[in-house]
Amino acid sequence: MKPIDVFKALSNETRLNILHWLKEPEKHFPKQGAHLPREVSVKGGVCVGDIQEKAKASQSTVSHYLQLMQNAGLLESVRYGQWTYYRRNEEVIQQIAEYFKTEI
Repeated sequence: MKPIDVFKALSNETRLNILHWLKEPEKHFPKQGAHLPREVSVKGGVCVGDIQEKAKASQSTVSHYLQLMQNAGLLESVRYGQWTYYRRNEEVIQQIAEYFKTEI
């Protein structure tokens, strides 16, 4: 984790909102996993299309945001067929919280 990459990723209100929404995906994305067979688990992941719909942004913009956040380590992704599901990387989020406590 490079703190500067995390700060850059979080320097946009929509990206901050996405991270907030993914903290409680069942609250913000009630129909998650609708495209998947019951036996497949995405472990709290949310489909890009659902994030795009909630963010009210284009698919290319949301995909760019998600990639930026994943590159910073804030998100993890799981692909199933044609769908990609994103979830928070809680380990990195805890590291950045610790960084604030000890370094800033």
